[in-house]
Amino acid sequence: MSAEQPGANPVPDGAAPVLRVGTRGSDLALAQSGQIAGRVAGEDRVELVRVRTHGDVDRTSPLAQIGGTGVFVTAVREALLGGEVDAVVHSAKDLPTAPVPGIVMACVPEREDPRDALCARDGLTLETLPQGAKVGTGSPRRAAQLRRARPDLEVVGIRGNVETRLARALGEDADLDAVVLAAAGLLRLGRSEVISELLNPDVLLPAPAQGALAVECAETSAGAWFESGMRAADHAPTRAAVAAERSLLRTLEAGCSAPVGALGTVAGADAGSSSDGADDASEGPVLTLRGLAISEDGTQVFEGTRSTPVDLADPAALEADAVRLGQDLAADLLEAGAARVLSAAGGDAAS
Repeated sequence: MSAEQPGANPVPDGAAPVLRVGTRGSDLALAQSGQIAGRVAGEDRVELVRVRTHGDVDRTSPLAQIGGTGVFVTAVREALLGGEVDAVVHSAKDLPTAPVPGIVMACVPEREDPRDALCARDGLTLETLPQGAKVGTGSPRRAAQLRRARPDLEVVGIRGNVETRLARALGEDADLDAVVLAAAGLLRLGRSEVISELLNPDVLLPAPAQGALAVECAETSAGAWFESGMRAADHAPTRAAVAAERSLLRTLEAGCSAPVGALGTVAGADAGSSSDGADDASEGPVLTLRGLAISEDGTQVFEGTRSTPVDLADPAALEADAVRLGQDLAADLLEAGAARVLSAAGGDAAS
């Protein structure tokens, strides 16, 4: 990418180029942006550019009322398209599923633990929380599955950054017995000690793409100096899983705050990962996708599983197979009646 191209990053003669990364200003966003950008370009060749989003300005309204977690995405994408930054790092679960003209997903690094984490007073677990305990979460998906697992719990809506939410259960003035957060964010912040239980996906199926990061670049950056670093940091099994999970969500026509769970895993000799439910992994990598749509009260659940062989060495075929898997599983859920719970939750799932 030459200095004359729109959105280029001018570099003085003889100076090493710097990767400008757009990020929200939260501790978690800064941590994960810095970690991934350092892997792509080298820690001494990264500039983090803070971008304020609507989700950062409005810290009180429920996310579902102000546009879901996608409210954290628009401003940083505008900075990318405007040439203010070279790349942006997202929590992949926050990304709307519709493609944006002019933007490509340049890198999906290896996924962190995708599970939800219970952070409870006195080290309590979901099973040992007392009758009627108060549990905080800002996620309709988590709230519905908590009600399914423990109908006696009082699930309380919460907002705020990681430390603010943790304080609701673990601080001196705590008013809750526990909060549920994504394990990945806590691990990236070095806060694993606050986790009292990592919740089994059989109990709380994660959000689509939870635990994964996505690095977006402008299409005009093709051939840029950092392109090889993006390719090196990309993790094919994670990209496949994320593509399948996001395809399911998109086919259900549900937003990223909908009560939908999905988890893709790759098993096989070249996957470097494990999965349950794949019977023919010895013959090559197999992508398995689990999906769930659930009513807000946790009483109506539509869930299923599908698998498909994949070729991790062929990016185009891998993407196509993963997307098709998500579409097929979404069709299964819709045929079973999932549109009813998604419509009731404010989604636009086709019947």
